[in-house]
Amino acid sequence: MEETITIYCKNTHSYHKIPRGISLIELKDRIGIQLKYPIIAAHVNYKVENLDFLLYKPKDIEFLDASSPSGMRAYVRTLNMVFACAVNELFPEMDLRVEHPISKGYYCTLQWHQSKESRLEEKEPPVVTPEMVQAIKERMQLIIRENRPIQEEEKQTKEVMNMFAERYKNESSIFETLGNPYCRYFSMGDYIDYYTNVLLPSSGYINVFDLEPFKDGLLLRIPNRSNPTILEESVAQDKMFTIFQEYNRWNKLLRINNVSDFNVACKQNKSFGLIKLAEALHEKKIAQIADAIAEKRPKVVFISGASSSGKTTFSKRLQIQLLVDGIRPEVLSMDDYFVNRVDTPKDENGELDFENVNAVDLPFFREQIHDLLDGKEINLPTYDFTIGERVFRGKKLKLQKDSVLVIEGLHALNPCILPDVDRSLTYKIYVSTLTTINIDNHNWIPTTDIRLLRRVVRDYKYRGFSAKETIARCPSVIRGEMKWVYPFQEEADVMFNSALIFEFAVLKRHAEPILSEVPKFCEEYSEAHRLLKFLQYFVPIPEKEIPPTSFLREFVGGSSFRY
Repeated sequence: MEETITIYCKNTHSYHKIPRGISLIELKDRIGIQLKYPIIAAHVNYKVENLDFLLYKPKDIEFLDASSPSGMRAYVRTLNMVFACAVNELFPEMDLRVEHPISKGYYCTLQWHQSKESRLEEKEPPVVTPEMVQAIKERMQLIIRENRPIQEEEKQTKEVMNMFAERYKNESSIFETLGNPYCRYFSMGDYIDYYTNVLLPSSGYINVFDLEPFKDGLLLRIPNRSNPTILEESVAQDKMFTIFQEYNRWNKLLRINNVSDFNVACKQNKSFGLIKLAEALHEKKIAQIADAIAEKRPKVVFISGASSSGKTTFSKRLQIQLLVDGIRPEVLSMDDYFVNRVDTPKDENGELDFENVNAVDLPFFREQIHDLLDGKEINLPTYDFTIGERVFRGKKLKLQKDSVLVIEGLHALNPCILPDVDRSLTYKIYVSTLTTINIDNHNWIPTTDIRLLRRVVRDYKYRGFSAKETIARCPSVIRGEMKWVYPFQEEADVMFNSALIFEFAVLKRHAEPILSEVPKFCEEYSEAHRLLKFLQYFVPIPEKEIPPTSFLREFVGGSSFRY
């Protein structure tokens, strides 16, 4: 008699008795489930698994397509493996490095294959020609047509290290620093690679991508996240690219190429030196921005950034540097100009949409700013988040001759907030959190992960929110930022990256116990589980050497600033 188990399919809200030991792909075909787009992965008890996953116990199953965050991540990882395999087959003397997201795709470079001992030496990279890019794209298309199976395998760490040391001499240390007796890797025919989470069952699942020459490298274009049957529309992000390149140069100065380099440095008691140098680079950059403002002498300085980017700490540190330059900054937070909570606009789900620009009382805000610029004194509002109303507590403000008005807020770069102020009288700053290192050449760290981990820690410590609540709010926050913040990044005169190379190793100590409290049987557990797995790649470091003015102090505590 065939042994059976019972699973619950969340897509159909139905229970099914199935043979014990069948795969998710067999289950999909057995129950005939159809989604809007092709099924590529599944949540099994809220953890993402590939379609080859075998079912031996009762589970809750939710099949995923590429329009879901977990599905898209699996798709892009698999696309990356196809990309890396094509480079390996065509140019075995070169290594592919996925540097960072840009222009709604991923900026990638080719590097000469180097030994572990020589990889930090300066060496001119290969010139990437349009002909090379076209050849790689055509090889990727061939690999996709051949529908090569992708196998997930696990062996003793020592054996896996030897396998990767033979082919990728510069990447074996990631296995060393993980400290696990066994390691998982992926194979596609003779090609092997390492990825931090699940891939699709075969290369044939990839059906939408493009590869283009970009700057001195390549741009890997990916599907649209809402409609994965089409490509994301590429956008110009020249200023953002410049900031990424600046931080790549800083990493070379720090002699840190990836997470394994960082972990090795920490184990060699070099973390305190990394902290001091990274903080000094931040301070120097803020001083340079203050000097640029002093030279231009604008009437208004705007500071914007996405949630948890550190724009409040940036504004406080900029104030100090402006004073050094003989300029008296007067700071206004746009948060104090929120409409009363009862008047807050709602999103498509009927929830309060605090990211919407119309959550700000724009007529009143404009009136007060124009009064200040006309030399008048104003009564400053304060938004009381407890009661959800704007109140006045006797604070007044009038700009002096040596003053500059600094406006800090989510929408500060949006031209609609002060359309009547001449652009020549303004200076705009965008504060970002661009991940400064990758796990290895083929595994990048999403730029949103720093902000999410910062927010999880801050909300728990200072706002009384659980990680579950913070994660649940995250999709709404991202939607708001995509609509109201990111489109105006390139409006900035200068961008500042508040990310610190060591911060994951510090956030790890704070975030792990908070994330571990997320119940295992809820929607938010999938993201909590992903973040916990991600944090395992970092060696924890103490925070005693982090200065009280650091951006990280805004989230973990111990800041000398008042928020």
